[in-house]
Amino acid sequence: MSPLTLLRLGLAGTRVDTVRVLLTVLSSALAGLSVLAAFNVLAIGPLASGHSDMLAQQYSNALLREPGLRPGVIITLVLLTLPVFALAGQCVRLGAPARDRRLAAIRLAGATPRQAVAVAAAETGVAALIGAVLGLAVYLVGHRLLDRPDALGKLALPTDVFPPVWQTVAGVAAIPFVAALAAALVMRRVFVSPLGVVRRARRERPPAIWAGLVLAAGIGLFAAMGPLGRYTEKLKITWLVDTYGYFVYAGAVLSALGIVLGTGWVSYTTGRLLHRFARRPATLLAARRLMADPWNGSRTLAVLLVCVLFGAGVAWVRSWFATENLVSARYQRMVDPSMEVTVDPFYMRTLDLLDAAVLVGIALTACGMLVALVDSILTRRRAYASLVATGVPRAVLARSILWQAVIPAVPAIAVALAVGAGLMHTIASEARAGGGDRETCLVTEEQCNNTPTTDPTVWSVEYQPEVRLTIPVPWTELALNGGIALAAVVAIVAIGLIFLRSSTELEEIRTT
Repeated sequence: MSPLTLLRLGLAGTRVDTVRVLLTVLSSALAGLSVLAAFNVLAIGPLASGHSDMLAQQYSNALLREPGLRPGVIITLVLLTLPVFALAGQCVRLGAPARDRRLAAIRLAGATPRQAVAVAAAETGVAALIGAVLGLAVYLVGHRLLDRPDALGKLALPTDVFPPVWQTVAGVAAIPFVAALAAALVMRRVFVSPLGVVRRARRERPPAIWAGLVLAAGIGLFAAMGPLGRYTEKLKITWLVDTYGYFVYAGAVLSALGIVLGTGWVSYTTGRLLHRFARRPATLLAARRLMADPWNGSRTLAVLLVCVLFGAGVAWVRSWFATENLVSARYQRMVDPSMEVTVDPFYMRTLDLLDAAVLVGIALTACGMLVALVDSILTRRRAYASLVATGVPRAVLARSILWQAVIPAVPAIAVALAVGAGLMHTIASEARAGGGDRETCLVTEEQCNNTPTTDPTVWSVEYQPEVRLTIPVPWTELALNGGIALAAVVAIVAIGLIFLRSSTELEEIRTT
């Protein structure tokens, strides 16, 4: 099969295929923008003087000006690509039955199974390439338009630097490669015969044990931060301090992975409980669907839970900084009541940006959930139409779809909130200021160096007051994050139910 024929077959199809290609282009463009923005921040690098720890004074934003804060910006931009790629993954599955029938026709014409998979991967890869190039064009245009220094000559964004050409090319090329590879992996359990038969491998049970072990490993890494800090401080092992960042990143990744792997188990378990105690038709239908296919819908829910996990951690850090400011103010008043207490709002403004990133991630994830829900309704329209024909009201079907989405989401969101806040609690549970002894030399420096601090004739030891407060649990912020996530799930279901009436017409019983 020539590349031109492969491209022509990949882009052929119905209006549903066109919508799938357009959504893939959009998600790939967003992913390209996030990756290029991360490379742009990384391109700031060391200054012309060669010192990487010096401030980049050409920027008005301290997140870009201070080298120690740039890795957090880069990680946040990279994390934003997760819901974008989840959206792309759901777009690949949109209209899957019609695509499978088209691939069966290609098989009937003489194509091999590998060539049929190549057609599906080519469709996704070409659409992702178009989207990545579109994202590159938007990035270049925005880079030029946003290059506007303020009255002091400072830039709000790093528009004075570009990432290296090889990074730009690699970032743009990686998006269609990953998208095509994901499409091929999605098709790995699908066998398309020339007669149009599509057989899927039986789904395994959700990985309950592995999910718990991975989550426990992530929590354990965070819990080890406190003892490790005390150990290094006691033995004065300075090189171990450099491993703190690795512990934090590894713990965060493992915790998020454990939450993701556990969504299928949560769906299956809530389905079993609902099937045992439910008495209404809508809840029974939802319970059976959750038990029959616990992974359906849990894929996009998993990405939503990662956003909730990150948002819960940000809420705890906000409470931590607020407590630190309160403790510092109390200590300053205790030492010198006449001192004017000032609080730097920089870190709180930074947390506002992180909250905005969480909201963007939830919005992108909601788009992926909407695509998945609509595809689920359209795929099962024959079964839904059959239920309506036998006398099941459409309102019962609508409520069953709502229960199927909300019931697993409630405990999963609660677990994500608890884990996100608990991880940060292991790092910081209280804020303190002052304390200890302040030693003052009463004689010459040489005499002080040769005399222990217990000698009152040489040293004056003054005890410093200490202020210590326990970091309060940010119940309001946690409830707000959980409420936004749950409201997003309910809103997506409400929008998706618009397609239910047209998908339950009696004519749909004849749909193949």
